[in-house]
Amino acid sequence: MNSRQSKTARFAIGQIVRHRLFPFRGVIFDVDPEFDNTDEWYESIPEDIRPRKDQPFYHLFAENAETEYVAYVSEQNLLADEDGGPVRHPQIAEIFDGPVDGTYVLKEANLN
Repeated sequence: MNSRQSKTARFAIGQIVRHRLFPFRGVIFDVDPEFDNTDEWYESIPEDIRPRKDQPFYHLFAENAETEYVAYVSEQNLLADEDGGPVRHPQIAEIFDGPVDGTYVLKEANLN
């Protein structure tokens, strides 16, 4: 990592984001400062779109047109979601309130 690169996450827990390449969006519920998944998972990504490992990766409660699921996405493949509407993943209500002004807020019980 050179001095110009930073491992500071661009997106925050509770923020609604969308994928740059694929048609899904979601709410961030955890952040890894760099890749922290299996090599098998990483190798399953087509090489021409495989992200760098030395960047933040985000755990999302995600949704697409058909279903809800948990996604693990590199920072380079995320964009802020301008829609601001709610995400329908059923686990969101367990740890977040909202959305409030386009962002989900951690419930009091989850702040420790």
